[in-house]
Amino acid sequence: MPVKQLPETLINQIAAGEVIERPASAAKELIENAIDAGATRIEIATAGGGKSLIRITDNGSGMDAADLDLAVRRHCTSKISETLDDIRTLGFRGEALPSIGSVAKLTITSRRNGHSEGSQVAVIGGRMSGVKPAPANTGTVVEVRDIFFATPARLKFLKTEKAEAGAITEVVKRMAIAFPQIRFVLSGSDRTTLEFPATGDDHLARMAQILGAEFRDNAIEIDAMREDVGLSGFVGVPTFHRGNSAHQYAFVNGRPVQDKLILSALRGAYAESVPSGRYPVAVLSIRLDPALVDVNVHPAKSDVRFRDPGLVRGLIVGAIREALHREGDRAATTGASGMMRAFRPGFQPAQAAPRTPWAAAASPFRPLHPQPANDFAEQVQSGFDVLTMPAARADAVIAEPVQRTAAQEAPRYRLGAARAQVHENYIVAQTEDGLVIVDQHAAHERLVFEAMRKALDNKRLASQVLLIPEIIDLPEEDCDRLMANATELDRLGLSIERFGPGAVAVRETPAMLGEVDAASMVRDLADEIAEWNTAGGLRGKLEYVAATMACHGSVRSGRRLKPEEMNALLREMEATPGSGTCNHGRPTYIELKLSDIERLFGRS
Repeated sequence: MPVKQLPETLINQIAAGEVIERPASAAKELIENAIDAGATRIEIATAGGGKSLIRITDNGSGMDAADLDLAVRRHCTSKISETLDDIRTLGFRGEALPSIGSVAKLTITSRRNGHSEGSQVAVIGGRMSGVKPAPANTGTVVEVRDIFFATPARLKFLKTEKAEAGAITEVVKRMAIAFPQIRFVLSGSDRTTLEFPATGDDHLARMAQILGAEFRDNAIEIDAMREDVGLSGFVGVPTFHRGNSAHQYAFVNGRPVQDKLILSALRGAYAESVPSGRYPVAVLSIRLDPALVDVNVHPAKSDVRFRDPGLVRGLIVGAIREALHREGDRAATTGASGMMRAFRPGFQPAQAAPRTPWAAAASPFRPLHPQPANDFAEQVQSGFDVLTMPAARADAVIAEPVQRTAAQEAPRYRLGAARAQVHENYIVAQTEDGLVIVDQHAAHERLVFEAMRKALDNKRLASQVLLIPEIIDLPEEDCDRLMANATELDRLGLSIERFGPGAVAVRETPAMLGEVDAASMVRDLADEIAEWNTAGGLRGKLEYVAATMACHGSVRSGRRLKPEEMNALLREMEATPGSGTCNHGRPTYIELKLSDIERLFGRS
């Protein structure tokens, strides 16, 4: 079969298969063109989920007749000249308009700024009409009708109109976050009008428009630089998370991307703070020399390749963890909001508890009675199970003495003064402007983990030798996994030896865990090791093991605590980074403001 040159229309349709996958792809390309043209107002109208109509109107610089004639031809662009090393615009390939015109009915009407009249060109199924004069305002109107009418097979792969309309909405949201100085309006017969007024330099205000007003109250600012790569943006506190990754936005030099490296780094930064199956909310913007990133990986331009991916990943993980270290122990405002909704009249819980006469009901509150002040080491020893150790070892967990707060004192701390223990698991503390409810097990689990992680920076953790080694029966494959990581476990103070093909002997356990169920802990470790990503390195392994150990060494639910023990826990939470969540990402406390409580009783 002889080799032959393909017709131009067929070439464009083949290119459209990569550039224009669905109506949202066309909308993205056209919005990018409007932004590159310097528009400050962009209006998007759709019908039939974009299948019937996509109309983009902008007030950018516009085009004259000569520009329009070239704009609908392949590889004609005003954005690059001879090199791909200095791309500073969103578009640059010169493929979008001819690709759209090859599979749809495309009309472009434009007037260049300063010109007295406009021009219009049409491309229908790859056939271009001549450019002709047309009335127009300054800027450009691009109208796409009946997308894929020229390639009917592609229509079969499109989703419902609602789904396609939602995809276009997502494109507009990403562009709106990236360019807060531009006003976006999305309307049409298939949707209610969605408007994002320009917010200028107030990026957080634009993010609040997209992600909701609650994001502003739960956001932590990121601003970091490593070598020649800068990172800025906002990330949510660990307890402010969502059920999918749709609320994660990443930009590289202003370009919205969906890059696996960035999303992976984001997951890594929150690995110990967000529950499994939940996703942090984040808006990250990376700035670097265009020569250090390849944006020409795919015609859709949503993937990028960094020259130094390790540097970028390290910057993201380090900057986010530093920010969480600084402010990540804040409780999400959504916790209080959920509590408020639960208390509102008419709220029906999923399963109502049996009604008990008040006189016969056992009160879940245990009043606190001040006790004589003790030396802090004695308070520690009489308190948390995990801290039942000599005072010298207690110093490894709690570095500095904590001033005891009597129950009748006015709360002078951020987490307030303990007032009660509810159901022997939740500490109720009064603050200056409200109250907090603390999950004692989750909170102490985080404290122990952070203490173990801090100790790892210096040396092997102290261990306590068991008088009689504990023999634990396990499947042979679990024993193999444990012994393969015996060196890492030993650094954490857990010394194990092989005891036949299906058992291990535990000879030493971490001292800071106190009395611990070694068998249960070792079995959990075997399960966790089976899930490890061995590429994480020694430090990652050690921290993963430490998190599991911390859960076993924490003060348990159902343990009655003395007033000084509760207050010691609150003070240590205030001094420990990341104490707002446990090692599994669950919140350790919920804060309720006095103003919220007063609203519950109609006092405000």
